[in-house]
Amino acid sequence: MLKAGFTLTPLDELKRNGSLYLFALPGIVFLLLFCYFPMVGLVLVFKDYNFRGGIFGSPWANPIFRNFKFFFNSIDRAIRATRNTIILNILYFTIGTIISVALAVMLMEIRNKRFVKITQSIMFFPFFISWMAFGSILQSILNFRLGTLNNLIAFLGGQRIDFYSNPSYWIPILVICNVWSSAGYSSIIYYATLTGIDPTYYEAAMVDGANKWKQIKTISLPLLKPTVIMLFLLSLGNILRGNLSMIVGLTNLNPTLLPVTDIIDVFVYRSGIKSGELAFSSAISLYQSVFGFILVMASNAIIRKINSENALF
Repeated sequence: MLKAGFTLTPLDELKRNGSLYLFALPGIVFLLLFCYFPMVGLVLVFKDYNFRGGIFGSPWANPIFRNFKFFFNSIDRAIRATRNTIILNILYFTIGTIISVALAVMLMEIRNKRFVKITQSIMFFPFFISWMAFGSILQSILNFRLGTLNNLIAFLGGQRIDFYSNPSYWIPILVICNVWSSAGYSSIIYYATLTGIDPTYYEAAMVDGANKWKQIKTISLPLLKPTVIMLFLLSLGNILRGNLSMIVGLTNLNPTLLPVTDIIDVFVYRSGIKSGELAFSSAISLYQSVFGFILVMASNAIIRKINSENALF
């Protein structure tokens, strides 16, 4: 035990908690390599990039914010890409959270733990399927002439639907596909939270005559709220970031569907990366990160004023 007023030196701290720091080391290395070291490349945003000079040898852009212009030159396209990104991310989180929480609650009500583990494994599996592979599956379902869904519609006497020529169908399709991929993964987080709830709460509720629905409504859901808020705040940081591989895999960047699928990442890929304009794509990445950071800080401040226990920091 440490004496009052005595503080550990860094070497003493390392000796005392060395095993814990060793466990954290892979995560720290990952963050440094893929999150912090690449931030040095943000200087590219303010450069007139060329391959001969590279990131640091290329001349400075004149004017300094010239690389932001390509995104905002066509304000209609910029607004469309931003709107699509925000709408899809809000739908992904809202509907995904509802389904994930419902799955977690249902799993909690199953008493056969072996069945729960098998079910979780099956629900978790779609998270690892490539979007390119799922795009092929979706094509076999939605294809106009040979798709399973259109064959069923025709069998029932209806008119076939050309899904790949009608953008209005694709917001629900994208939401369903995203939830199918991520709901099982997210439900494990909520399930872990539910398993940590003191069972005496439920026992007391049963003594008071509460049925299962009332127990879920008055105990499970309120105690899940801090986890939902935390994940919501974290998702705000990526509200302007879309899943490029998902859009490419499912639609192959079909130009007919761009009114609803042209998110910011798709716009940057089509306009910047494919033409080799790396400085343009870096500028938009900085725009996404700064906007997300401001949104997270502002939302966290609001939540901290309402209930400081639910805030991230």
